[in-house]
Amino acid sequence: MLKAFDAIVAGAGLNSLACAMMLQRKGWSVAIYEQADHPGGAVKTGEYTLPGYRHDWAAMNLSLFAGSGFFREFSQDLTAAGLEFAPAGRCFASAFADGKWLGVDNDSAANLARISAFANNDADAWSALTDSFPGEAEHIFAILGASFGKRDLARTLWRLMRKKGVSGTLDLGQFLAKSPRAWLDEIFESDHVKSTLAAWGMHLDFAPDVAGGALFPYLEAMANQAFGMVIGKGGADTITRAMIKCIEAKGGQAICGQRIDKVETSGGRATGVVLASGDVVRAKRAVIANVAPRALAQMAEGLETPYKQALNSFRHAPGTMMMHLAMEDLPDWAASPELREYAYVHLAPSLDQMARTYLQAQAGLLPDEPVIVVGQPTAIDPSRAPEGKHILWMQVRMVPGDIKGDASGKITACDWPTAGPQMAERALDILNRHAPGVREKINAMRVVTPDELQADNPNLVGGDQICGSHHLSQHFLFRPMRGRSDGSTPIKGLYHTGAAVWPGAGTGAGSGYLLGQKLTS
Repeated sequence: MLKAFDAIVAGAGLNSLACAMMLQRKGWSVAIYEQADHPGGAVKTGEYTLPGYRHDWAAMNLSLFAGSGFFREFSQDLTAAGLEFAPAGRCFASAFADGKWLGVDNDSAANLARISAFANNDADAWSALTDSFPGEAEHIFAILGASFGKRDLARTLWRLMRKKGVSGTLDLGQFLAKSPRAWLDEIFESDHVKSTLAAWGMHLDFAPDVAGGALFPYLEAMANQAFGMVIGKGGADTITRAMIKCIEAKGGQAICGQRIDKVETSGGRATGVVLASGDVVRAKRAVIANVAPRALAQMAEGLETPYKQALNSFRHAPGTMMMHLAMEDLPDWAASPELREYAYVHLAPSLDQMARTYLQAQAGLLPDEPVIVVGQPTAIDPSRAPEGKHILWMQVRMVPGDIKGDASGKITACDWPTAGPQMAERALDILNRHAPGVREKINAMRVVTPDELQADNPNLVGGDQICGSHHLSQHFLFRPMRGRSDGSTPIKGLYHTGAAVWPGAGTGAGSGYLLGQKLTS
């Protein structure tokens, strides 16, 4: 007898798990198939260097999840299932070559004092942003949490117009279209302040001069100040483990090591899936694919040509290289010992350098000075390492998925297995300039190159951790394409979710949550 479930889900990332929990609440039976050995997609934790050192494979910051609509609805269930956050009051900072540094805390007075040391006018500007943030956040979060189906979009715009008026709505639209540099130059004077905030754009495919990127430096600065940051107690996989436990408690199945090869259809409706093993599983109501767009084009039968072409033309962002370090101690930051207390330290010297790094990666070149994100999770959560020891979570941004050369002319290899260790040394050189002697503190290191990220999770094409560029032509109602931002497809009963679908990347589980609402409303 063939197995049958109300919903079959391809992939066990956060959006899949969130959607499954939404469906189960309405009585749906759910089976999730994941090709990897562990659920979670980019949100998983393991001892990748030495026993006792727990490293987050890709995602570390869980603030979006903690503030999500999904978590608000399921917080009691998830907490009872073991989810635990570790709050960080000292959120992020940047260290600069001239020995200066700037940090943003969950303390507006401290932030203001540090910013005023760079420019009094910038302190005034920061105060104005702080004062206006609660009102602006209401509208911005409403947009970011809204479905972009036709009717929902109309309702969102109507509510926005009623509250802000025509002029206010147009001003917000203009802000959403600005590049990080355009907005930062308008608001601040200090290059240090601008660079500290602009570094956040590089997390989400927004170099300083890319239109549409101003939102993310603004939101990260203001939200971290207002709410702080959270990471997972013991590892980011605390949310994955809790969600799986909730799903299984209601009879759901999360089956790892099983890849879905094909979505079967009949009469224009998705009827089930074929596993790599050849087994067929029937779907009574829905097949939900948490896959990169091009993968969906390959696995679904009977897709109409324009839709399939749009899936295949979906653009991915540059890649990321991960470095997991088991440390004897945290870095001794030359700029200030206080930097040891921050969850993130960015090494991104200037807007011009960030712009150059991005262009080099886009051209297929290994950047001569990549942006380095140094995560210090054990400064927040000591349980992730043996007593007195530490870990570093490092991202090397941006790098090309396919290497065509080296911007500095020093690395001749064009394959990641060979170039990866050399690129890791370049990143360590940058870190050592800001924290002399850091190499002597490394007990073990695991480098994860873009091709390894993709091999582990095919959604991370070329090491693209956000599963697709968020530039304006591929964001909001255009993610992944016009008319399909609600997860619908031309095939009845087949739905698309994941970071490639609005509202996009991050740990907020937004697309899975919105799809769950759509299917159960």
